[in-house]
Amino acid sequence: MTDSYVPPEVWTWNKDNGGPFASINRPVSGATHDKELPVGKHPLQLYSLGTPNGVKVTVMLEELLAVGHAGAEYDAWLIRINEGDQFGSGFVAANPNSKIPALVDRSGAEPVRVFESGSILVYLAEKFGAFLPASGAARAETLSWLFWQMGAGPLLGGGFGHFYAYAPVKLEYAIDRYAMEVKRQLDVLDKQLADNEFIAGAEYSIADMAIWPWYGALVKGLVYGAGTFLQVEEYKNVLRWTDMLADRPAVRRGRMVNRVQGDPASQLHERHDASDFDTRTQDKL
Repeated sequence: MTDSYVPPEVWTWNKDNGGPFASINRPVSGATHDKELPVGKHPLQLYSLGTPNGVKVTVMLEELLAVGHAGAEYDAWLIRINEGDQFGSGFVAANPNSKIPALVDRSGAEPVRVFESGSILVYLAEKFGAFLPASGAARAETLSWLFWQMGAGPLLGGGFGHFYAYAPVKLEYAIDRYAMEVKRQLDVLDKQLADNEFIAGAEYSIADMAIWPWYGALVKGLVYGAGTFLQVEEYKNVLRWTDMLADRPAVRRGRMVNRVQGDPASQLHERHDASDFDTRTQDKL
């Protein structure tokens, strides 16, 4: 293994050295242009894209509606990150980190912004009293697995996914390092699911909603084209759990919202009413 790169004394930004994301990655924050966010008719306004992080929240909202929480009705607006929508002034006001998803709750006297997918899941779970135990060991276990995903996910997406699928130069060390870590993570999940129906135990929770869009898609070969490379068939319990969640109608609906890839019939670019799903195919992983 050889590596001829020697880091300079002072790093400088090379705008062309970012692969397919060179046009949207930059070392500074803030808005690049003025653009207000649209506002629909429902209390909850979601600004997102159907990536795994976005799917977490749309699944949660659809699950809340499925169990009768009418206050969880929402408008989902499409944020095309490859076109830089996340750098519009309105989106930056909703999320100064310029990452999807961002939620604005307009149900109270003043709008409340919530950003970071894990934070949104907790906010909605506490607002509606659903999918998160109220106290004790069950709550601690659920939150532990939620934050496990928030910490582990970047090593899967920004680490393994980037170097294996997107980096303009394939680096053996980087791919080997992150492949090892992703397989370790899958083993963690597989052992947990060997003795539990759901991630945090016997009850479906926001931990499942956070982990499924990333690791479910990975073991079904739907992200990075790396299923064979990672030998995902080894993780029988993760596969069982993935298929079980994919059978839930709310999960199928949530996966469609703000989706811009795959079969056009499985894409619902914006969602403003439950009837928006009527002409669409609610496919599974």
